[in-house]
Amino acid sequence: MRVKMRVNLGGLGMKNPVTTASGTFASGREYSDFVKLSALGALTTKGVSLHAWEGNATPRIAETPSGMLNSIGLQNPGVKKFLENDIPWLRKQNVPIIVNVSGHTLNEYLILLKILEEEKSIDAYELNISCPNVDAGGMTFGSDVKSVEEIVTRARALATKPLIVKLTPNVGDIAEIARAAESSGADALSLINTVLGMAIDARTKKPLLARVVGGLSGPAVKPIALRMVYETYQAVSIPLLGMGGIMNGEDAVEFMLAGATAVAVGTANFVNPRATIEVIEGIQNYCEIYGVKDVNELIGGLQC
Repeated sequence: MRVKMRVNLGGLGMKNPVTTASGTFASGREYSDFVKLSALGALTTKGVSLHAWEGNATPRIAETPSGMLNSIGLQNPGVKKFLENDIPWLRKQNVPIIVNVSGHTLNEYLILLKILEEEKSIDAYELNISCPNVDAGGMTFGSDVKSVEEIVTRARALATKPLIVKLTPNVGDIAEIARAAESSGADALSLINTVLGMAIDARTKKPLLARVVGGLSGPAVKPIALRMVYETYQAVSIPLLGMGGIMNGEDAVEFMLAGATAVAVGTANFVNPRATIEVIEGIQNYCEIYGVKDVNELIGGLQC
C-alpha cells in the first residue's frame, strides 16, 4: 500500500511530516554525509540572531538518564554569516527551509525578520520565544500572554511566509499561551522546547553545567511533550509541530495521534545521525501495518 505522506504545516507544504529540531542539526551540512536532506519534510536551522552570539560558558552539555541537559545559549555567527554561508548551500538541497528566529529584544527579532524577508529561498520562520538558556529574550517572551501577543503580532505584520511560533513548556498553562499566539497571527505552533533542569556531581559537590540550570531534552521529556501537544490541540485550531524525545517512528506517530501535524527530531540526531530518515520510514511502516492510507488520518486520532 502506498501511503500519502504529505502534510501542510500552516501553509508550509511538506512531502512528509518530519523536520529537524532547531539546534540539533545545525544547517544540515554536518549530517549530509548520512542523510539525503531532500528526503526530509523540511529542515529547521539552528537559531539565527541579528548579531553573532558567543553562547554560554562551558561546560554546557551534560548527559542525564534518558536525556541530556544543554545550556549552549544559541551560539551562532549572526544573520549576515548565515545568509552568506548557509543559505547558498541550503538552496541546493531541495528541501523546504525553516529558519529559527532568535533575539534578545523585540527590536532584534523585528530587524532580523526584515533582513530574512529579503531572502526568497526561506520557506517559513520558527519564532523562538522559548529558549531557557539566554538571559534576555527567549523564554522571557514566551512565558507571558501579553508578551506573546506583542511579539507575534509585530512579527506577523512583517512576515510574508508561514510563521511558526515555538512555545516553552516552562509555563503554568500551555493552552493559554497557545491561544495568545494563535489570536495574534501564528500560522502554526511548535512545541515543546526543553524543560528546565539541572545536574550535580555529588563527588565534587558542583553543578555539571556552568550556568547550573539548563534545558532537558531526549526521551525523558516525551511524556511532558505529549501532554502539552494534546492540551494545545484541544485549545487551538492551527497546526502543531510536535517534538520532545522522538527517537523512532512510533514515537512520532504518538505525537500525531496527540494532535501534531508534523514532528521534529532533535536529541536523537546526536546518537544516530540517520534518525530523521528512520523516523520517516517508521511512520510509513506503521501506516502500512495499520491500514492508514493518508498520514493526515493520524492527526488528533487519540481515542480516549
